[in-house]
Amino acid sequence: MNESVIGFIGLGLIGGSLARALKKYKPDLTVMAYMRSRDRLEKARADGVVDVILDGVDERLGQCDMIFLCTPVEYNEQYLAAVKPFLKADAIVTDVGSTKTSIHRAVEALEMEQSFVGGHPMAGSEKTGYENSTDHLLENAYYMITPPKGAPESHVERLVAVARAVNAIPMVVSCEEHDLAVAAISHLPHIVASSLVNLVRDSDDSRETMKQIAAGGFKDITRIASASPEMWEQICMTNTDNIARMLGRYIDSLREILDALNGRDEAAIHRLFASSREYRNSISDRSRGAIEPEYSFSVDIVDEVGSISTLSVILAAKGISIKNIGINHNREHGEGALRISFYDEASREAAWNRLTDYKYTLIP
Repeated sequence: MNESVIGFIGLGLIGGSLARALKKYKPDLTVMAYMRSRDRLEKARADGVVDVILDGVDERLGQCDMIFLCTPVEYNEQYLAAVKPFLKADAIVTDVGSTKTSIHRAVEALEMEQSFVGGHPMAGSEKTGYENSTDHLLENAYYMITPPKGAPESHVERLVAVARAVNAIPMVVSCEEHDLAVAAISHLPHIVASSLVNLVRDSDDSRETMKQIAAGGFKDITRIASASPEMWEQICMTNTDNIARMLGRYIDSLREILDALNGRDEAAIHRLFASSREYRNSISDRSRGAIEPEYSFSVDIVDEVGSISTLSVILAAKGISIKNIGINHNREHGEGALRISFYDEASREAAWNRLTDYKYTLIP
């Protein structure tokens, strides 16, 4: 990566994590940043992440080799026009938005194809804001890169170099390919999870039996339903056609399953689970995509005084931090009594090996 000065418009979870990772990779990099929250910018400067605090979009951005637009999608398009007058020759503007077609249309309208390359680091967290950013959030995450038609190949290569510098996995696709793909593997699952949660809420009895026993598979597939309603409203409104297309296909598949159930078609039901199992098992758990993975496992232990404390001490002795620990009340899928989650894959593997040495029974 040859960039010497990089600017950020917005410095939340993704922008902050990018800035942290780039500073770690290249300590002499100069980082400029602007966002509405001055306190967070001051904190970023105190952390050594930001060198120059901007009061707005101004001529100082003319020093930047690359500018990241890290605000919500609709605002990125506005900032795209605002930064255009200040770009120096051969500077690149990129974004981190989770939908791409809309901003690419804005790029064409502004005739900025020679200075823009779209980007989407496919990582995130249930927490938001600069205060939750880390220098390793993007490690092993796919970094989707969407160049406009006619964009210089050298510009694409520069963004690929940035992705590799933060230990992400660059993938170059068109904006149309990107938006259809994320509609299927990210946007539709959020809609399905949210609608399933609402179905259970509306179908529950007065004692809230469903809510009380909800665990295992239900909690796994609906975890993402806790995401920001404002963010997902915006995503659905900027990728509507692709989401509607995939949702329609999903509804058709559900109708086929319903017909198979009503017809007691055992072979069709078996094919459903067999084919989905085969394909799901072919997807690597190590590569991070649009849905943030959960680094966790269950532990089969006896519920007795001191059992959780003993386990915690065993892990703490090796410096392994636990993100969360809870009791599995519903173990219909073979879960152990405790579910432990960690901050990253390395911690999970270290904990697994440590507890295996102590003869604990672990369940992935």
